[in-house]
Amino acid sequence: MSANESAVNHDHFIDKRRVRKAFERAAPLYDQAAILQREVCDRMLSRLEYIKYTPDVVLDAGSGTGHGTRKLLERYPDASMLAVDIAPGMHWQARHQVNSTIPRWRQLLGMGRKQGTSRIRYVAGDIEQLPLKDACVGLAWSNLALQWCNDLKKTFEEIRRILQTGGLFMFSTFGPDTLKELRQAFRQADDYSHVNRFTDMHDIGDMLVHSGFATPVMDMEYITLTYDEVISVMRDLKAIGAHNATGARPRGLTGKNAWQKAVGHYETLRTGGKLPATFEVVYGHAWKPVSRTSILTPETRRHIGLE
Repeated sequence: MSANESAVNHDHFIDKRRVRKAFERAAPLYDQAAILQREVCDRMLSRLEYIKYTPDVVLDAGSGTGHGTRKLLERYPDASMLAVDIAPGMHWQARHQVNSTIPRWRQLLGMGRKQGTSRIRYVAGDIEQLPLKDACVGLAWSNLALQWCNDLKKTFEEIRRILQTGGLFMFSTFGPDTLKELRQAFRQADDYSHVNRFTDMHDIGDMLVHSGFATPVMDMEYITLTYDEVISVMRDLKAIGAHNATGARPRGLTGKNAWQKAVGHYETLRTGGKLPATFEVVYGHAWKPVSRTSILTPETRRHIGLE
């Protein structure tokens, strides 16, 4: 690897401590701003309608405040749920959301169990290094969290490790055109990276295959949110913890001149009185296949060996 390639990789390396702190700060007001996250989650859930599979244990990787976890529990009422998130503050909000749906008298009598809440276990951890044992999960689900991973192939290998044989991995993440307007605007202002880098859908599909997954299915769609002002875009991103956490980010506040240049360029994109913010949403699912050697009996192996 050349010095230039190394510098580029470092520039796009995500600082996990910064990510954790950002989501910790965002947790109390996250649900008020996470409109896109909920919408994508619901679209993912609708895709499960076409997959005839009932897992016994479900992992919500990057569970946030638990919207997806609760929806998955409704869909699979007999399954145990594992909610994993890098920010403990998100788990606190998730527990609060679950408890708020249970009448106080039921909580006092310990009757929350009847609504399935006892089957949710909250685990603080990083998707790239899951604190889970091998082959313990039937469905690994991840909604808009993989973009915070530095090594997607390693992450997929981790998911495959904790999946049971025949288990399903379903996810969504962001593609390269995400926030292209914001990226273009700041490109006119300075040389810093103001938006995280995102991986192309086809590359993600290749990584799944190389990580040992079978029959991957990939597709994508564009979702465009509209805003009145550029500052509103930035506020929404901050509210959901989506800070720029790459090595090439500016280390201080963006200067007044650079900010004005960025805003001026963004304003040229105004359409119908609104400013667009485009998100390229990538969806995928794949299966952990049955190993060919695992289906061979000792007798069959001896027979094949002799032949």
